[in-house]
Amino acid sequence: MISIKNPIQLAKMRSAGHLLYDVLMAAREVIRPGITTMDINAFVEEHIRKGGGIPTELGYCGYPASICASIDDEVVHGIPSKDVALKEGSIISIDVTLALDGWQADSCFTAPVGRISAEKQKLIQVTEECFWRGARQAVNGNRIGDISYAVQSFAEANGYGVVKDLTGHGIGKDMHEDPAVPNFGAPGHGPRIRPGMTFCVEPMIAMGTWKVHQLSDGWTMVTNDHAPAAHYEHTLAITPKGLPELLTLPGFNWKEQEE
Repeated sequence: MISIKNPIQLAKMRSAGHLLYDVLMAAREVIRPGITTMDINAFVEEHIRKGGGIPTELGYCGYPASICASIDDEVVHGIPSKDVALKEGSIISIDVTLALDGWQADSCFTAPVGRISAEKQKLIQVTEECFWRGARQAVNGNRIGDISYAVQSFAEANGYGVVKDLTGHGIGKDMHEDPAVPNFGAPGHGPRIRPGMTFCVEPMIAMGTWKVHQLSDGWTMVTNDHAPAAHYEHTLAITPKGLPELLTLPGFNWKEQEE
């Protein structure tokens, strides 16, 4: 069942989103060749707790860390390790969920490690644009399929694969709520979008095939052809009129983004 948040609940989610934004902005600054993914995990967890939050990925269904750190062909759920140091030319996706005062926020970005190829840079840029095209469809009266189609059509127009085994999701008191928000689909289908809905739009786009498989650690998802993948995500709140509020991007102005 899709939950509709009231203004008080949205204010709490907004606070959680603002904390997560600050945490991820700080995390971007420590990404460099040589740092381990466990070092990034420790850095993020410390910042979450200093802000009064709880890293809700830690322990979720047994997950052993506070972030997902997915490198190159790892699409999502890469487990941080003290034995994995970042290498020049790689890309890494940092996906973090936290709770503040009982309400959750979820966001992800993909970043370069040092200098990267033009092909990897384009993948990051297209993935982010997939998000923006999807988010523009997250308006009162549309359907979830309108978001899905916007993401899929732009990714495939650029020759990329849209991962179909994983989706965006509703969020609130729980990390994962209804509705599912696929990155592929037909316009005019799926649940009707209404004010007070909160969900995550999160394109997961691969340079090659969309097909993925899970590693033996039980978490990490990688592309079948081992081509690089990128991931970009924000938590959205649907407004009565106009485009959605991005809870994990404080101060964002749609008019400025369009210019």
